[in-house]
Amino acid sequence: MRQYVIQQIGPTAEITPADAPEPTPGPGEVLVRMRACSMNYRDLMILRGEYAAPKQLPLVPLSDGAGEVIALGPDVDEFDKGDRVAGCFFQNWPAGRLKRDVYGSALGFDLPGVLSELRVFPQSGLVKLPRYISFAEGATLPVAGLTAFNAMVPNVSSGQTVLLLGTGGVSLFALMFAKASGASVIITSSDDGKLERAHKLGADHGVNYRTHSDWDSEVLRITNGRGVDLVVETGGAKTFDKSLNALAPGGRISQVGRLTGIAQGVNIQPLVYKAATLHGIFVGSRQDFLAMNAFVQQINIAGLLDDLIPFEEAPRAFERIASARHFGKVVITLS
Repeated sequence: MRQYVIQQIGPTAEITPADAPEPTPGPGEVLVRMRACSMNYRDLMILRGEYAAPKQLPLVPLSDGAGEVIALGPDVDEFDKGDRVAGCFFQNWPAGRLKRDVYGSALGFDLPGVLSELRVFPQSGLVKLPRYISFAEGATLPVAGLTAFNAMVPNVSSGQTVLLLGTGGVSLFALMFAKASGASVIITSSDDGKLERAHKLGADHGVNYRTHSDWDSEVLRITNGRGVDLVVETGGAKTFDKSLNALAPGGRISQVGRLTGIAQGVNIQPLVYKAATLHGIFVGSRQDFLAMNAFVQQINIAGLLDDLIPFEEAPRAFERIASARHFGKVVITLS
């Protein structure tokens, strides 16, 4: 079978094609023919050596994929041949709060990823896809979709206002979930064209952070000085203070990323002064994924697809993410 691997990491590293034996599912395992895999910025960071060193190289990259069940090992009772499925980001987080034994079970880093024609999963590491979404759409759910769902849906209600940073996959999923929940949305970008596209997806206000370097002040102006009820914080070091300034008293920050680095010497006094809640979101459990699947029929995932790239051209997906010209999710498709 064909797959891609990371042979080495570094600023100029690239994924390379490789052949591997076809796997056979063991007890409690399911063999999946992958039909689509989606990119996260994390995948680029791993390749560039900006994330952390993988425990083992070569490594099959990417954590997010969807496909069709083609074979079952003994004692599999949750799936049948032909089921349409997606893999869970954490293969060992069935439900409940995050525990230490979950670490070490992330696809595409701790464990081999999904950029392969075939992959074996434990049945506990898969969920069935809703029947009304495509493989390409389903492949976007394991990280971006679930992270946005956990950041947004339990924490926002009709009539509230949320702030989203940038137009990557998590932010655009959060936009969809926010509008489905009846909230108003303010979204930022450095590109007016992307802000216009976000507006067409339902964003109520857009703020260009190049034009408005003090974009937190612009958010306060838009909200008549009140601030927002929830920030989905994807930036990290260079955005956190402004996100906190844009937050209303009693509001919440869902911290989901560090695209601008890891914050050092954070001033926590505004967090106390505003009686605000800071909540770290690390994707979510299989149970969370199932809860999200019951909700996604309310959103238009197809509108979040930036580009569909054939498996044979998979390195171009990394180039697309590195260019920062994408809007939403870049998906690699397999025939």
